[in-house]
Amino acid sequence: MAPQAPPRSLEHPLPAGMRDLLPEEAGARRALARGVLDRFALHGYALVTPPVFEFAEVLERGLETLDAANVLRFVEPESGEVAALRPDMTPQIARIIATRLRGRPPPFRLGYEGTVLRRRSGRARTQRQIPQAGVELAGVAGPEGDLELIALAVDALHATGLEHFTLDIGDAGIVRALLDDLPPERRALLSEAISRKDDAEIAQICEAEGAAEGDALRALPWLHGGRDALAEGVGRLAKTPAAAAARRLRALFEAAEASGFGEHLTADLGEVRRFAYYTGTVFHGYATGTGDAVVSGGRYDELLGRFGWDLPAAGFALDLDRVGEALLAARIIAERPERAVVVGSADDARIAELRARGVPAVACADRASALAWARAWGFTHVLDASGWVDAATGTTIRAPQRQPVNKEGKGQK
Repeated sequence: MAPQAPPRSLEHPLPAGMRDLLPEEAGARRALARGVLDRFALHGYALVTPPVFEFAEVLERGLETLDAANVLRFVEPESGEVAALRPDMTPQIARIIATRLRGRPPPFRLGYEGTVLRRRSGRARTQRQIPQAGVELAGVAGPEGDLELIALAVDALHATGLEHFTLDIGDAGIVRALLDDLPPERRALLSEAISRKDDAEIAQICEAEGAAEGDALRALPWLHGGRDALAEGVGRLAKTPAAAAARRLRALFEAAEASGFGEHLTADLGEVRRFAYYTGTVFHGYATGTGDAVVSGGRYDELLGRFGWDLPAAGFALDLDRVGEALLAARIIAERPERAVVVGSADDARIAELRARGVPAVACADRASALAWARAWGFTHVLDASGWVDAATGTTIRAPQRQPVNKEGKGQK
């Protein structure tokens, strides 16, 4: 009989890149997501919840290809088919629109919240699970839809409490047009070099391949900044296949400036997105305190056609972890909701009164235990015979005040 392996230590039992959220973290994440989703709803975006995994064939249709190194796959036991944990929700929303919502009239404004799983990349990315809240807008083409999403992204970031951030806008059509004459494998290498702004590697590949648009490609790492950099870029690309996309980017930038978002805007004519389905506008949002984008999105007019309905579409997602880091760096701390520990028994009428008012409340037998438990579990107050006690300081802050109760037993405000 083969010897059994020693039991795994439970101190850190999770796979690399996965993590638990303890009560304080989970509460902060949930409050952040709820605030963002509420903001989306104010703009008319209805909530949908796609499944956490799908058949790999369906996701591949949306993503064109799933690199096994980037995606977690497994054999789904009931069907025997290969399934994949979602690395991106946009293809799922595209499938839902093209199939489940086919009978409804466009435009479609849909919001979502959930976790995607990807391979860790870059020094700032230590987690594989990425919590997101995002939107997809289908059925509104071109600048009108792009500007709606830029306005919503700015509003959503403001709603989290962030005031200082940059929205870096590009157009996927620029790089795509400049790479069109190269073989697919060289396009992939050059796209990666452009995304890193590695001018030496860009020059090397262009020279080796004899790229027709080598001069423009070598200039891309430097064509980013404000209005002046954008104007220079449009001029540099005026006689290249990317001229139309560059002019389209300038028009969107100017429209966003005119809408009052100028303080947050920069432009990047060499912007390259991770997923190949982007066809036009792309953007990333950055804030101090995090090394990765707090929001990412763009236009993908060809994606829904892969699921049988040719509709223009665009969307974005907030990375809730990165937003949380930026808020922490800016010392923006959400106000803690009132939560009370009542010194008394579980059937104390004050507990029912507090819960009827929407205040979480639990019972504890004595004041000392109540204060200790409240501090350990993030409750803000203790309610005893002396009145409301600040749990952090143990100081009575107001005398007891019983809440009137109506005939249904609910507290009245």
